[in-house]
Amino acid sequence: MSDSRSVDQPQNDALRTRLEAWLNQQNQALLEEVMATWQTSLGHFHPTETLLSELQEACAASVAFQPAGHPDQELATALDLLEGATSQSDLLKRLLDALAPLAERSALFILKQGLASLYTQRGFDTGAPPKAGAVVPTPDLEALIQGLSRSIRRKGEGYAALLAPISAFEAADMAIFPLRHKKKSVALVLVDSGLRQSLDHPEQARALVHAASAMLASLAAGREEEPRPLAERESHPSAPTQVVPEPIEAAAPVELDPRTRAAAERLARVLVGDVELYFPAKVAQVRTQGNLYGLLRDELERSRATFVERFGEDVEVQYRIFTTTVIQQLCDGHASKLGAAPWA
Repeated sequence: MSDSRSVDQPQNDALRTRLEAWLNQQNQALLEEVMATWQTSLGHFHPTETLLSELQEACAASVAFQPAGHPDQELATALDLLEGATSQSDLLKRLLDALAPLAERSALFILKQGLASLYTQRGFDTGAPPKAGAVVPTPDLEALIQGLSRSIRRKGEGYAALLAPISAFEAADMAIFPLRHKKKSVALVLVDSGLRQSLDHPEQARALVHAASAMLASLAAGREEEPRPLAERESHPSAPTQVVPEPIEAAAPVELDPRTRAAAERLARVLVGDVELYFPAKVAQVRTQGNLYGLLRDELERSRATFVERFGEDVEVQYRIFTTTVIQQLCDGHASKLGAAPWA
């Protein structure tokens, strides 16, 4: 008996093909009808007069209402905070507290002997300790310090140099302002937007720094005008009041990371050991007669330049790792035998 299913198979396939084609045609027609209806409906999609009126009323209410965090009120509160300072160092700490509502992150660097040293910061990485060493001002920072510019509002070498000791994350927007006392820059104030895209109130922050500059002078003048004891005034009636300006306290030195110190000491020993290896006669003469720098000036300068290139001038200035190694290995521990080295 033959299998009827094999005979009917071609006919079944033909019927299935016709049915699928019809279904596809109907689906396409339905889709086109839905699209046409949707596009026609879009033409009638307009806000009503009632909705427009409600939106206008809401906008007017939002303009009339100023919340507690309005910039003008925040600036007034910040100025009140500054005016409560009792000393110059207290004023510097209050300045960053006052900047907190106006900027996500802020930091203050004291200028001393041509270097910028971190004094205090707000909002930066709190888990990692600040890196050691002072910042050598870049050309744009130097122009700001000398009064050739009023602020820095573009990211560049200056921002990167100040940011390096406190964070590896660069914000999208920033500003650097000079803090001045008697027409001289005594500190740099850095503010940036943190995780935000822009500083919301850079001009208010600049005004606050200017106010702090004026208050620095006021605090110093207040100290100068303090009356002397009566007995002293009677014994020296014509003596002028001595002006003793209050020094701005330098930030406490940050200890160098142990691994960094170990690597720096190791490199210094290698560099100084090479000098001793290649110039044994001169080193022997130094140990009896001194004047190491006079005899091996070029070699010492090249070795020091290599050390500074690896670890930075600020590390050597603050910790004197290379200089100490030179004195210990080549001068038998006697600094007087080093001679007139400019970096000693």
